[in-house]
Amino acid sequence: MSEFTTTEIHLTSRPTGWPTHDNFEQVTVTAQELEENQVRVRNAFISVDPYMRGRMNDTRSYVAPYQLGATIAGGAIGEVVESRSAELPVGTIVLHQHGWSDGVQANASTFRAVPNIPGVPLSLRLHILGMTGLTAYVGLTEIAHLKEGDVVFVSGAAGAVGSAVGQIAKLLGAKKVIGSAGSAEKVALLKEKYGYDEAFNYKDGDVRELLRQAAPEGIDLYFDNVGGDHLEAALDSFNDGGRAALCGAISSYNTTERTPGPDNMANIITRALNLRGFTLAAHLNLAPEFQEKMGAWFAAGKISYDETIVHGIENTVDAFITMMQGANTGKMLVQI
Repeated sequence: MSEFTTTEIHLTSRPTGWPTHDNFEQVTVTAQELEENQVRVRNAFISVDPYMRGRMNDTRSYVAPYQLGATIAGGAIGEVVESRSAELPVGTIVLHQHGWSDGVQANASTFRAVPNIPGVPLSLRLHILGMTGLTAYVGLTEIAHLKEGDVVFVSGAAGAVGSAVGQIAKLLGAKKVIGSAGSAEKVALLKEKYGYDEAFNYKDGDVRELLRQAAPEGIDLYFDNVGGDHLEAALDSFNDGGRAALCGAISSYNTTERTPGPDNMANIITRALNLRGFTLAAHLNLAPEFQEKMGAWFAAGKISYDETIVHGIENTVDAFITMMQGANTGKMLVQI
């Protein structure tokens, strides 16, 4: 077997507030001889995602924190270039969670083969056709129990998950979908490309008032990617019996002080609201159902998507930091 050298991004210290380049290190690794049932994969794309910021803290969460001196784990897709596994021969396209590296050598059981569909970019497996789209679907159906005729509000609507949520909600029968985003350009994109009926720039004023203007009839379902003032706004606009899928709270990921809670939580009681947090790992049983529906929607041309692509493993940290700052439209990816 030939020598197999990879470039990896390691976490070297835990960020306080906003992460910086000083928290990471680029490391060159030469793999050992390929063992039985192992494969070598060269990555095509790796994912950078908001949840990764939480794993950089040494705190209790739904998944173990990243270890110092180790590669940042997360979604990636690539091609098997050497193999000692009958199940994954050379040339197989695979998804995996080995994360921020231009290549990886590991046991074949840690990879999942996916078909290479002509005309469909491999990158889509990391967002609209993969975990991102599934997150949106699970939140709407299993967590918040979307009903036909619902008025839906989505925070962070121009991000990878948010742009999927709006489209799926309309396809499943929502009467009206409202989104918030951080620029006039993103607001226009939501209405012109992603089928949002209303959208607003949350920087233009008080979010509660902006949502009241966009949804004078109130909202029935809230998909939360932001938390903070967006959650307060949703609590203010909920109709009786409203439901929320709490997926993310990016507004507080980089704070160094305690974040005050919503000042209108009594509405949860008086309006009989149901707010439920979730993580995707507990709902992977819905993946076949999602794949069937999303495959049909995508084939019928009913799904739009955007990607913000940064080139080169050496620019992964830049991609992550700018994504946390809201510089991306749609999914943020690093192309190797």
